[in-house]
Amino acid sequence: MGIFERYLSVWVAAAIAAGVALGLAAPDVFAAVADLTWAHVNLPVAVLIWAMIYPMMLKVDPGCLVDVGRKPAGIALTLVVNWLVKPFTMAALGVAFFQGIFAGLVAESAADQIVAGMILLGVAPCTAMVFVWSHLTRGDPNYTLVQVSVNDIVLVFAFAPIAGFLLGVTGLEVPWETLVASVVVFVGVPLAAGVLTRNRLLRRGGPDDVERFAARFGPVSMVGLIATVVLVFGFQARTIVDEPLLVALIAVPLLVQSYGIFALAYGAARLLRLPFEVAAPAALIGTSNFFELAIAVAISLFGLGSPAALATVVGVLIEVPVMLTLVALANRTRHWFAADARST
Repeated sequence: MGIFERYLSVWVAAAIAAGVALGLAAPDVFAAVADLTWAHVNLPVAVLIWAMIYPMMLKVDPGCLVDVGRKPAGIALTLVVNWLVKPFTMAALGVAFFQGIFAGLVAESAADQIVAGMILLGVAPCTAMVFVWSHLTRGDPNYTLVQVSVNDIVLVFAFAPIAGFLLGVTGLEVPWETLVASVVVFVGVPLAAGVLTRNRLLRRGGPDDVERFAARFGPVSMVGLIATVVLVFGFQARTIVDEPLLVALIAVPLLVQSYGIFALAYGAARLLRLPFEVAAPAALIGTSNFFELAIAVAISLFGLGSPAALATVVGVLIEVPVMLTLVALANRTRHWFAADARST
């Protein structure tokens, strides 16, 4: 692991602090950046998202789909948790907390948008950072690649319909044109670019060329991640400082969702007798969020300063600490899988 991955929580915490400080010190600058939009998509955010995701998409191999039938259990668990469970539990928790438990503490219009932001997080399973979590648990890197590749391909087709359905069920108007455009811009474009680049490199020099090219782009991805965190926290700086209770309220159902989904996926992996190096990444993929996509879509749909965007930003705030605690838990319970582990 490089120094960035090793001290990820430090860099993200520093980026959050810098974003809030800069947002308070130079609100006009962030307001000007917020106005740089095209077709409801904020262009600076789009560029940073592409810079962050493109190197990760180089690892996506559509050819891995032939391996799904050979080792179905881990893939099935990943897909069921990510697409048949997680989006719906997130929506249910959002409604339960912000239209029930926390009703009266948050304005109704803000509560509805917070639920929308939570839904966008729930429909965006982890794409990039799961490679870090898998590495920290000494997961099977090849199988993790298969899991992520299949998940990303499903994401292209499933994100907009599921998000639209859940937003509609919760009573929010669904701007389908913007929602679909966001998926194309923030998932389709970098995925297509990554696959095309990967195929060209494979024809020219094989897998080693892909690895070298991805390694050269590694720093770009890191800069994209840190800059995105700085930017989104800068946009929300005043709200974060003025309304810390709102941030804390949003964090509660997100924490319940994270630990609950991990427990469900990890427990299911044990019942399925998956080997630990498959079980841990599968559970972590389901728990972690593709927060970059959720933030970008929330901004496109509701605006930079919206409660929906704030909800996705709080997702970033808790993401790294939560995932590191779950990595530690997984490593300490590795022995749960030793006796029963079998090939998937």
